Amino acid sequence: MKLIVQIPCYNEEGTLARTVRDIPRVIAGVDSVEVLIVDDGSRDRTVEVARDCGVDHIVRHPNNKGLARSFRTGLEACLRHGADIIVNTDGDNQYAGADIPKLIQPILDGRADIVVGDRQTDGIAHFSWLKKKLQRFGSAFVRQLSGTQVPDAVSGFRALSREAALRINIVTSFSYTIEMLIQAGNKRMAVASVPIATNGKLRESRLFRNMPVFLARSAETIARMYAMYRPLKVFSALGAILLLAGAAPIVRFLYFYFAGDGSGHVQSLILGGVLILAGSMTLLIGLLADLINFNRRLIETTLEKVSRIELSLSRQDKDGPAHGKPLDTAAVRRALDEAVRPMAAAGGRGGQSDAP
Repeated sequence: MKLIVQIPCYNEEGTLARTVRDIPRVIAGVDSVEVLIVDDGSRDRTVEVARDCGVDHIVRHPNNKGLARSFRTGLEACLRHGADIIVNTDGDNQYAGADIPKLIQPILDGRADIVVGDRQTDGIAHFSWLKKKLQRFGSAFVRQLSGTQVPDAVSGFRALSREAALRINIVTSFSYTIEMLIQAGNKRMAVASVPIATNGKLRESRLFRNMPVFLARSAETIARMYAMYRPLKVFSALGAILLLAGAAPIVRFLYFYFAGDGSGHVQSLILGGVLILAGSMTLLIGLLADLINFNRRLIETTLEKVSRIELSLSRQDKDGPAHGKPLDTAAVRRALDEAVRPMAAAGGRGGQSDAP
């Protein structure tokens, strides 16, 4: 059982050493603990500090790509290095590394695919009253949309099993935290939460300039991800609102028409007709988006299978020459056929799918 702790970093030369030093290298139930750094185009000595700290793996972006992309890069690298459990923590030493054993325990016990650390934000001294209230409201909203029971939805201290890491596909460019929970809930993954400790504040957040920007970007992510996984529900609601809004002026026109005064209220008829047309078009868009959603599920399944094939080939490439094992080409061919069969079947049905 291998655990890899990944740390996305951007100009963290001042805090990285403390973060790495706090990571326990011996954990009950785990054979080995390794540390992986994702350097997101840092312009300081982050990489040099990482090497001095004895970090096991370093992955570098040539330029700054953002936290979400760094997180995804880290997952892919951890899987290539054979991780059975992946823990993500921040390079600013916000989270207590000593709580990593507690964080991964539900995965070791087989009770969870993903575990999110609960910072218990009400007790964090440097969080303002407004930030605590927004944190509580936002997490409750994400719980409703994702179907998960995570008290601290934007906590970056989280653990994933190997299977969960293979199934998660981060597409946003802002932050992975909310998107991961919505994906996990819709993919019926087991998500747990454990209380964790936090360290004192060492620097300001670099993820957003101010609270309004953070709220706007988070709301954008929530809307996009929920519409991606529940398009029919979203567009049906919008369509119903437009249809009801269109019915009101039409009823008004009919009332005056039968009262003998319809000629002066044609504007109501026109407005109602436009709104009803817009509502009908929105419903049709919802149906089309729902069909696209089924194909997206097929694509995600194919990506997962391709990732498994790539990891299998990578392991055989590393182990084969050293142990005299030939590459099992027949197994690879069968795996490739299995991966592309759903897409071929969907194409044969004109792009429609009965995927669950």
